[in-house]
Amino acid sequence: MNCIIIEDQPPAQRILKKYIEDMGDLELKATFADAVQAMEYLKTGSVDLIFLDIHLPKISGIDLLKNMPRLPPVILTTAYSEYALESYEFDVVDYLLKPFSFQRFVKAVSRVPVKNFMHTQLDATGGPVHSRNEIFIKSGYEYIRITVDDIIYIKSDADYSEIFLPDKKCLSSDPLRKWLEVLNDQQFVRVHKSYIVNASRIIKVMGNQLYMNNKAVVPIGRAFKDDFTERFLN
Repeated sequence: MNCIIIEDQPPAQRILKKYIEDMGDLELKATFADAVQAMEYLKTGSVDLIFLDIHLPKISGIDLLKNMPRLPPVILTTAYSEYALESYEFDVVDYLLKPFSFQRFVKAVSRVPVKNFMHTQLDATGGPVHSRNEIFIKSGYEYIRITVDDIIYIKSDADYSEIFLPDKKCLSSDPLRKWLEVLNDQQFVRVHKSYIVNASRIIKVMGNQLYMNNKAVVPIGRAFKDDFTERFLN
């Protein structure tokens, strides 16, 4: 995830930069000492996450939230606890009270909503090129990059999901319904209340079972069979 820091105190900037570096899956794009500079940057810069202090020169962090309602996800960093209740009116991801530990920082970042990082390329005629799209999945406190086409199937596990790839299995913090929103429904299809499959990874269909190219067998639920048959077998 690309992120920026809006913080006027150098010691606090250094701590955030160190935590971002240690996190591994965050890329710091810029650091601003006041909100005015950040607002100019946000007009054209692509950002996935903002670390925002409240007490800033010129414009406070709260005023920034009021003036720019369509900001990317925001994690507030402040030494003042009295703004916590007001800040959540702006749907911030988390409220980090200084001084905060790296563990608390990681917990805050893990609350950032999962984002689809698919990239569409254009060919010489301006049409889409189906490239090897990639997404980040949230697994505990980590974000893991995977190639969408490598997904064989996804299995629901209560409020979590198991993502089966050719060489490994990843546990995602997101439920199956989230993957239905993220993935291309022309390639991925729900075949059971607990399964989504990559149609391009199906080797054969026999009865109410799908045989995948990793030798797994996935059941077809009765409620999903007609739709699957109509879309892929007719």
